[in-house]
Amino acid sequence: MTIPKFSLEGKVAIVTGGSRGIGRSIALGFAEAGADVAVASRTAEELEKVAQEIEGLGRRALAIPTNVSVKTEVDNMVAKTLDTFGTIDILVNNAAMNIMRPLIQLREDGWDKVMNVCLKGYFLSSQAVANVMMEKKRGNIINIASTGAVKAAIGLGAYSIAKAGVVMLTQLLAVELASYGIRVNAIGPSLVKTKFSEPMWANPDGLKALEATIPLGRIAEPEDIMSVALFLASDASSYMTGQTLYVDGGTLA
Repeated sequence: MTIPKFSLEGKVAIVTGGSRGIGRSIALGFAEAGADVAVASRTAEELEKVAQEIEGLGRRALAIPTNVSVKTEVDNMVAKTLDTFGTIDILVNNAAMNIMRPLIQLREDGWDKVMNVCLKGYFLSSQAVANVMMEKKRGNIINIASTGAVKAAIGLGAYSIAKAGVVMLTQLLAVELASYGIRVNAIGPSLVKTKFSEPMWANPDGLKALEATIPLGRIAEPEDIMSVALFLASDASSYMTGQTLYVDGGTLA
């Protein structure tokens, strides 16, 4: 028996939302596994720092300031990656935003902002990269969803609805692209200790109350999500597509 390898040697990955949190962890994890990585987000200074970290691991890096909700910027992201690395093997859709309000209080422009980044951005990026992958008959797309896709939480209304859309987007793309050798899967984290979610865990008493609801007794670290992304990006998951893996410490159970 041959044990599947988790190596990404010789691969090229794009990670959106790659300047911090889950995206940064995935970008660095992929680099450590052998991939060259393009990181994209709207914050150029933070992107450059991550690119330097990737290069410090001995891999090539590219920082591309990108608003994934704008098609021309997504097309630029893909074009610059191709110009620099010559190909794209892996896309991680991770860019996200949220407005912490009950749905009934959320303004129309707030709804649009969340949907544009958390769902439209995943569609645009997947579409642009899939066109490249289809030509070479192989590729791998990983979408970061959320337990919010299947479990309602006050204050996460538009975000959770967008993430439910990401789960279906994952399934549809998996079916449409399978004949081209492209796999599409998703990861559904629960609360992860990042700057994005800091308002939910920064208060020690609030954190303690949250952890009491999680069977494993702690909130996730970015590396917990990175390790699953590495599995999905590697040949170890070569017979998986259209799946959403919930990484939640047992919360949904």
